[in-house]
Amino acid sequence: MAVARTLTLNPQDNLLVALETIEAGTALGGGITATQRVPRGHKLAARMIAEGEPVLKFGQIIGFATAAIPAGAWIHEHNVAMRDFTRDYAFCENYQPTQMVPEHRRATFEGYRRANGKVGTRNYIGILTSVNCSASVANFIAKEIERSGILEDFPNVDGVIPLVHGGGCALDVKGEGYEVLKRTQWGYATNPNMGAVLMVGLGCEGFQIPRWKEAYRIEEGETFRSLVIQEVGGTKKTVMKGVEAIREMLPVVNRAQRSTQPASELVLALQCGGSDGYSGITANPALGAAVDLLVAEGGTGILSETPEIYGAEHLLTRRAASREVGEKLVARIQWWEDYTARNRMEMNNNPSPGNKAGGLTTILEKSLGAAAKGGNTALTAVYEYAEPVNEKGFVFMDTPGYDPVAATGQVAGGANILCFTTGRGSAYGCKPTPSIKLATNTPIYEKMLDDMDINCGDILDGISIEAKGKEIFDVILRVASGERSKSEQLGYGDAEFVPWTIGATM
Repeated sequence: MAVARTLTLNPQDNLLVALETIEAGTALGGGITATQRVPRGHKLAARMIAEGEPVLKFGQIIGFATAAIPAGAWIHEHNVAMRDFTRDYAFCENYQPTQMVPEHRRATFEGYRRANGKVGTRNYIGILTSVNCSASVANFIAKEIERSGILEDFPNVDGVIPLVHGGGCALDVKGEGYEVLKRTQWGYATNPNMGAVLMVGLGCEGFQIPRWKEAYRIEEGETFRSLVIQEVGGTKKTVMKGVEAIREMLPVVNRAQRSTQPASELVLALQCGGSDGYSGITANPALGAAVDLLVAEGGTGILSETPEIYGAEHLLTRRAASREVGEKLVARIQWWEDYTARNRMEMNNNPSPGNKAGGLTTILEKSLGAAAKGGNTALTAVYEYAEPVNEKGFVFMDTPGYDPVAATGQVAGGANILCFTTGRGSAYGCKPTPSIKLATNTPIYEKMLDDMDINCGDILDGISIEAKGKEIFDVILRVASGERSKSEQLGYGDAEFVPWTIGATM
């Protein structure tokens, strides 16, 4: 009798992962038979699991059995639930300093060295907005530039992007929400992938451009301009002046030239979306291997999505470079517990219907897979949303799990390249930061070939995590040097600027 393809991830696990759809009655090995049909990527009991017993995957708790689960039975939300349990943070217990690649052997890419010393992988002009009320004007300006065809005369400019949002007013101007928006706007304005920025406001909004400029000591010049609709005299006049400002910026931005830069200048944002049961087995650990390579080169990897490391944070605190770093991460977890409770939610609300259809049962299981994107090197710093990332190495930024909001915070923090893993097939791109899409399984890679850059599903066929990590790292260098990712070829990125909205809308 043929034995189904399954995977045991850790000797302590009491479950198997189905590598293919398994029909009832199929042998699983070890004298176990599947008791019902189980979709690929889902889980089966490797032995009898008693009611109330922890369910273990990756050697870690992903939930507790709500009823006795016979050997060979399907394990999912019908018989597994969340429960509070103590996690041993063991701060710094597994800390190991990174073994750096000797400087003469370090990798390079072709990037744009900016006047402030940062290095960009793209060269955009951004149109930022202070408030949703100026969003249409920003879009009108960008459309006029595109319609004119003038960009063809400036080949070193990647494009003009309107980065509009839904907030900027009816908020507490002394509150946390205002500070987050202020940091986000400043972060995008100074991201090294921006060659120049035009900021457009209405005039009467809560988020005032003059106050923002004063906070960061911003002076207007050939790479930064601002317009206020009510001061200029309305929509048409502001669009005309905006187009004029962009036309003046284009020759300046076009002067930028790529030059050879060390991989240590790369700041890599790590994202996963549309996750499935393979995410924590293939693409996420492979991306983690690429992060380890980047960190050894002196570069930076930013793990985020705090609700999606919930239950796995103890694996990160053990790698913290200091107790202070580990405790800062735990403090952000506690903030989220309070935040969700105040909004009558719970942390286990996070796995989406698509995640569950792909085999993920609880946020604990999802988090263990998501945390694998961070590789195995030391955690050197923890940042709040959209804070400038200045520390080298593997760092964490507190963000929601919602991909566009999380990535917006990372780009505001300085990310100049992004890798995004997906098992269900997320359609996503990011401007001004190029996004590389990693498929967790071969079927979704083949089905969505126009969207996916790398297939990590072949790990299930024997390709090593290390080899796939090297492949990912090489693609990162090529995309950083100007090769277009699939999402860039499709034109994604104009609508994915989504700052985190915290607090009440007044």
